[in-house]
This record gives sequence, C-alpha cells and structure tokens, in this order.
Amino acid sequence: MKLLVVGSGGREHALVWALHRSPEETEIYAAPGNGGTAELATNVPIRAEDVDGIVTFARKEGIDLVVVGPEAPLALGLVDELQSVGVPAFGPSAAAARIESSKVFSKRFMRDHGIPTGAFAAFTDYASARAYLEAHPAPIVIKADGLAAGKGVLVCQRDEEAQDALRAIMLERRFGAAGDRVLVEEFLTGQEVSVLAFCDGEHVEPMILSQDHKAAYDGDRGPNTGGMGCYAPARVLSQPMLQRVVDQVLQPTVDGLRAMGAPYVGVLYAGLMVEGDRFSVLEFNCRFGDPEAQVILPLLETDLLAVIEACLNGDLEQIALRWTGQTAVCVVLTSGGYPGDYERGFEIEGLDALAGRPDVFAFHAGTLRDDGRVITDGGRVLGVTAWADDLPRAMGQAYDAVGSIRWPGMTYRRDIGAKGLPKETP
Repeated sequence: MKLLVVGSGGREHALVWALHRSPEETEIYAAPGNGGTAELATNVPIRAEDVDGIVTFARKEGIDLVVVGPEAPLALGLVDELQSVGVPAFGPSAAAARIESSKVFSKRFMRDHGIPTGAFAAFTDYASARAYLEAHPAPIVIKADGLAAGKGVLVCQRDEEAQDALRAIMLERRFGAAGDRVLVEEFLTGQEVSVLAFCDGEHVEPMILSQDHKAAYDGDRGPNTGGMGCYAPARVLSQPMLQRVVDQVLQPTVDGLRAMGAPYVGVLYAGLMVEGDRFSVLEFNCRFGDPEAQVILPLLETDLLAVIEACLNGDLEQIALRWTGQTAVCVVLTSGGYPGDYERGFEIEGLDALAGRPDVFAFHAGTLRDDGRVITDGGRVLGVTAWADDLPRAMGQAYDAVGSIRWPGMTYRRDIGAKGLPKETP
C-alpha cells in the first residue's frame, strides 16, 4: 500500500513512524518531509501548501492514501482536491477545517451550538477593537483570526500588553492576512488539556489526554510557541468529565458540522481550560497536535492505519482503541532565539547515542540531511520522546536523552511534565 504523509514537522515524522509500524505492507512517501522522515520514507520536494503539486504526485505515483499533517493544506482544500480525483485522503475538508482556520467562525460555531467557551468579540476595525479593550481590562486574550503557525494567540496580563498586541496584529500586520480579523477573548484560568479524537463524520473516539507546554520558558513564562513539549496521559479529567467533553464538545461539533454539509473526517483537537468540574474550549484544531502526536502515537497499540481506514469508511465504531498503559514525555529542542529570529545550518551531534534505545525516540521537526550529517533547519528542531511505566521515569529518560544532544544555541524547557507530578506521586 502506497502512503503519502504531507508535512515536514515533528508531527509528520511521528505519523510516518507510526504508519511504518503497521502490520500492513506499506511504501511511505513524505512531502516534503525532513531529516528524520528520510530514514523511514522517501522524501519528495513538494511543499505541504502546494495543493496542485501534491495532487499531481499522488496520481502519478498511484498513492493509495494521503495523510495530511498540518492545518494549512487542510484549510487550502487539499483533501477536497485529492478526493475529487479519486485519491483517498485523511483529514477534514476545507469547510470543516474552518473550525481551526478561522477563530471567529469557531467561536461563533461554539456559541450557536451551546459548546462551553469563554466570552468573546470579533473586530475588523482597529478603533473599535481598541475601544473594546479600554472597556475590558486585562488579563485578556487577543487572537489573529487566521492561521499563524501556533503563534497568533497573545495572552496579555496588562492593559499595555493588550494594546501592544492589538497594534502588532492589526496595524503592524505581524501575522499578515491572518490578522484581518481579530478576536478578543475572556481570560480563563485553570489547567489546560488537549483532547484529541478520531472522527469518521458521525462518530468520535477520544484518544488519551495530553498536556502541551506552549510558553517558551520554564514556569510557563515568555511568548507562546508552537509547543515546547508535552506529556501523556494527562490526568486532568476524570472519566466522567471526559464523557461530558465527548457529549458537550466533541459530538456536538461533529454533529453541527455534518448538519452544515461539512462532515468532519480526521482528527479533531479540542484545547480545554479546566477548573474544578468545569471546562471551556479555548480553541479547536483540525489535525493532530504537534507535539501531542509525539506522545500519543507511541502509546497507541492499535494499528494507526487501521484506525484511519475505519474513519474513511465510516465505521469507526467498529474500532476499539488500545493503549500501552505507559506514560510518554516529549521535550522539544529549539534553535536559539525561537520563537523569534534564529539561525539555521548547525550540525546536530549526539543523535547516535539514542540509536537502539527501546524507550526513546527523537522525532525530527526542523532538520535536513547533508552528506550524512543532520543539520538544523527550523525553530523547533527535535522532539525527544521517552516512554516508561510512570511519569517521573519518562521525564528522567527524556531529559537523559536530551543531555546527549547538542548544537550551538540549542535551547529547551527543563520542566516538561512537571505539572503532572502531583497527580502521579503522593
């Protein structure tokens, strides 16, 4: 079976890795892939956003299934175009992907379908947005409406920060067209948790919970990033609360989109804020999270390819997801300066020390291979993931592995997983 994974990040390496473990005989391509996918798949030099190029390649090579990793090609309608020429593709249509590609659409959808979320207001006019901020003091959250690579959410603790954030998005155009509309949201407190679910257009099957670490620095300080690390399972929701999330968030979303003529097939990701027995949706994503995929997929015992095929065939209810029962921790190693400006082109040393370890894997994100060397080629460079019988052991193994890797300017958070320790140890 010929598979094509679209994307170049750590999530896509994790997808290639999981699909490579399938008992089905597979031949895997990655477009464009990275230095890690090159070990398990054939990289092809086609950008994830090049919809025509991917469709042409899939038809020419007789690809049996395309798995779309990032949100941008989903928002551009890659799945729609592939399906129109008879190529099966895993991921939502452009219409269904609006649940992520437009934060304003998403919040209005939640309001209209009774899905718990914070108060909000949307603006296209700077003066109106500024007046709203003056009437609603910080802390407050300001978001660019469109896709901004995970960096378009600005949490403002002071009024001055909020005004600066508004100017940066609407006047300075920091996120380009993504900031044509701005969402101003209520600031919510509590613990964040990522709830991901497989969907077949009608049914949802939640995965184990995970907890991402978005802030750049230890203690959740600094600017938001695409994700500095993650662990799973996160014991933030009890089983009864998770069922409430399914009943009040995931299923109404799938039902609502289907009623709009946009059935949701793929991975639906709800980012929640939890406080006590209450929860609110912070945002929806229309795909696997990154780095959530790097901790969820290593713990999935069920064949990922079989789950994807069940989603596409509309019989997800026939699949029982099985998990290893272990805990996984992913520490993201970044280039110095990320999420701001950073340099590329440094050789990564120490990866050989991880070879053959059954409990650790380095998922590549911003890397390329050059004459046998692995070179940095992005802000988030590696996701060093370890799994063990409990969270403290998984954290220890992950950071032990991190200690083997180096390049000039390498940075990372040293507290990934620490939020989960009080629930894991007496």
